[in-house]
Amino acid sequence: MDAAAEPARPTRVVVLAQDLIWSDRLARAVEACGAHPIRAAADAPFDAALSDAAFAIIDLTARAYDPMAAVARAHAAGVPVLAVGQHDDVEERKRALAEGADRVLAYRKLFEDGPATIAGWMVRAASSVA
Repeated sequence: MDAAAEPARPTRVVVLAQDLIWSDRLARAVEACGAHPIRAAADAPFDAALSDAAFAIIDLTARAYDPMAAVARAHAAGVPVLAVGQHDDVEERKRALAEGADRVLAYRKLFEDGPATIAGWMVRAASSVA
């Protein structure tokens, strides 16, 4: 089968989240956008997935990894980052933006309309990279 006849591979989105509920919720929202989520709950799998990911979504409230360092690594790799965290932690949200996150959204926003929010962010992030 030649490359022209191969079906297009879905956009790959690495989702770094320690919490199983949020990992699942974010992965399902990514799937609802027509993209392929790659779940990670620690640094090594996240870093391995970055080389093949078009986007990264990082949960900022974790103890198994340093979320700010993950944001910085994804940004350094040229992967647009959507960070998600507590709505009332303004300092953490500012730090994530300073480390290179494109957007930082509250859990509630992604709970209420995750697929539409993620799809819109991916379109904007892709157009700003291009």
